[in-house]
Amino acid sequence: MAYKNEYKRSIEDPNEFWKEKAADLQWYRFPEQILSKNSDGIHQWFADGELNTAYLALDYHIENGRAEQVALIYDSPVTNTKKQYTYRELRDQVAKAAGMLANLGVTKGDRVIIYMPMIPEAAIAMFACARLGAIHSVVFGGFAPPELAARIDDAQPKVVMSASCGIEVKRIIEYKPLLDNALELSQHKPQNCIILQRPQAKATMIDGRDLDWQTTIEQAAPADCVPVKATDPLYILYTSGTTGKPKGVVRDTGGHAVAMKYSMKAVYNMRPGDVYWAASDVGWVVGHSYIIYAPLLHGCTTVLFEGKPIMTPDAGVFWRIVEEYKVKALFTAPTAFRAIKKEDPNGEFIKKYDLSSLTNIFAAGERLDPPTYEWLTEKTGLSVLDHWWQTETGWAIAANMSGIEQMPVKAGSATVPVSGFDVHILDVDGNDMPTGKQGNIAIKLPLPPSCLNTIWGDVERFKDGYLNTYPGYYLTGDGGYIDEDGYLFVMGRVDDVINVAGHRLSTGEMEEIVGSHPAVAECAVVGVNDNLKGQLPIGLVVIKSGIEVEEEQLRKELVALVREKIGAVACFREAFMVLRLPKTRSGKILRKTIRQIAAGTEYATPPTIDDPISLTEIEAVLKKR
Repeated sequence: MAYKNEYKRSIEDPNEFWKEKAADLQWYRFPEQILSKNSDGIHQWFADGELNTAYLALDYHIENGRAEQVALIYDSPVTNTKKQYTYRELRDQVAKAAGMLANLGVTKGDRVIIYMPMIPEAAIAMFACARLGAIHSVVFGGFAPPELAARIDDAQPKVVMSASCGIEVKRIIEYKPLLDNALELSQHKPQNCIILQRPQAKATMIDGRDLDWQTTIEQAAPADCVPVKATDPLYILYTSGTTGKPKGVVRDTGGHAVAMKYSMKAVYNMRPGDVYWAASDVGWVVGHSYIIYAPLLHGCTTVLFEGKPIMTPDAGVFWRIVEEYKVKALFTAPTAFRAIKKEDPNGEFIKKYDLSSLTNIFAAGERLDPPTYEWLTEKTGLSVLDHWWQTETGWAIAANMSGIEQMPVKAGSATVPVSGFDVHILDVDGNDMPTGKQGNIAIKLPLPPSCLNTIWGDVERFKDGYLNTYPGYYLTGDGGYIDEDGYLFVMGRVDDVINVAGHRLSTGEMEEIVGSHPAVAECAVVGVNDNLKGQLPIGLVVIKSGIEVEEEQLRKELVALVREKIGAVACFREAFMVLRLPKTRSGKILRKTIRQIAAGTEYATPPTIDDPISLTEIEAVLKKR
C-alpha cells in the first residue's frame, strides 16, 4: 500500500506532492509557484524559486557536517589510479575551476562544452559550470569530429573543456586532434579551450586559444555560487544516434534537483553517507544524473570508474569495486552484465568477493532480458531491479521503488510507474488500450520535475517530436503493455514491432525467447522486408565463452523455441552466430543499422558506435542469407 499511496498523491495532487519534495532542498528562494506554464504553453516547475545545484551538492553538506566525508571515489584500472575526494576537497576544486572559467568571462547562461574521459576533472568541470550558472553540454569523450562540431554549432559554447586523451582498455585515444578537427569544421569558434594534459598523451596546444588546465586553475581564485532560477537550464545533453541537426535535451535546474534528491531515497533506497555506484559514463544521461548530481545532492559517496566490466583486468572488476568501497547500490546497463556473464558464465568471480554491502542491483538503458536477470539473481543472490527511463526524462519513468516499497519482481518488467509519471498505453488513435494489450507508451501531462520542456533553441521541434501526436500526452516512442497488476512491460522502440503477414509481433519478445537458450550470451532480433509476408524476423546471437555449438543445430533449436513460445505465426526461421553485436558506447544494440545491412540499403556508421569492426562482421554474416 505504501507505493500506491505515494503514487496516488503524486498524480492526484502534483502541486502539493512536489512542493513537499522541494522542501527537502535548501533554496535561496523557496518557490510559491509549484506548477505553471511558460510562454510557449509548456508546463514548468518551481518557476519563481532560486537555487544553485553546486551549492546543494557540495557547500550545503560541508555546512551541515559532511566536510570530511568522501564525496567522490575515482577508480581507474586502465591507469592503475585510485583517488578520493572529501566534500570539502571536491568543493575547493570546483570553486577554483569555476574561478578559472569566470576569469575567461564565463557567466550565467553561457554554454561550456565538456569533452572528457571518466576522470574527476569531468565532474569538477560540470559542477564548476553549475556553480556559475553556466550551462554545460557534455559530449562523450572520443566522439567523432563531425558530431562534436555539430554540437558546438548548436550550443555555441564560449569555452570547451577537454583532456589530452582517453583510454579504452589498453588503447590511447588522443582527444586533442579530434577536437582540433571539430573546431575546423564548426562555424562557431569558442573563445578558449582548456586542456587537461594526461601523462598517457601530451596534446599540442594552439597559442592564444588553448590553455593548460593545471596552469590556468592555479592562477584562479575560488568563485562563489551564483543563484539561478529554477527554470534556468543546468545542462544540454544531445541524444545519441541523432542525424542531421543535433537534438539537445534541456534540463532545468530546479526540477532536476528536486527529482534527483527524491529518487535517491524513493527509487534506490539510499541514505546520506551510503556509497552509490552508477557504472556508466558522464557522456550519457545516467552519468549526469547518478554519477555526478543525485548522489551528492543526497549526501552519498559516488564512484567514478574509468574502465570496462571486462578486460580491466577481468570479469571480476565490478565485484572488486563493490567489496573495496562497500557499495550499497550498483546501477549499470544490462549489456555490462551480459558481457560479464559471457566471460564468467558460472559466476566464479562473484564467489571471490564479499558483496555483503550490496543490497540491490539496478539495471536500465535497455530492457533487462529475463535470461540476464535470472543469471544475475541466481549468481549474486541479490535483488535485481530493472527500471526504465530516457535521456529526455533524466530519471526513471517506471521502477521498483525500493525506498518506498520493494515490490515482487516480474522478469521482463520495469515494475510500476514512478511518482508523477501518469503512464498510459494508447492505440494509434490515442485511445487507452485494454490491460495486457500492447500499444504506444505515453505519459499524461504534466510530466513530473526533471523532464525536458524544450529542445535547445527549437521548442517547435520539441512539440512536434513529443507532444503533438497525442494532445495532452508526452509520446515516449516506446511500445509495451501494462498487466493486471499494474506492471509495465516495455517491449522496445515502436519501430521494433514488426508486421508479419498482418500480425504485429514484438522483436523484444523474440529476443527474450532466443536469449533464454543456454548457449546464448546475448542476441538481437530485427525485422527485414519480405515480398510475401511483409516482414520477417532474423536473429543474431553471441555464444557464451567456453561453449561450442554448431550453427545449424543452434538455428534449429532457436526456431523451435520461438515456435513453441509464440507459434508458427512468428515465421522465425533465420539465426546467425556472430562474435559481437554492434552497439553504442552506452550499450544499446544498433538494431536500425542491422536492419539496413540486412536489407542491403546504404547506412552511415553511427557516431556513437563502440566497435565499428562489428558492422563489418554483421555484413559478412548476413551475406549468407
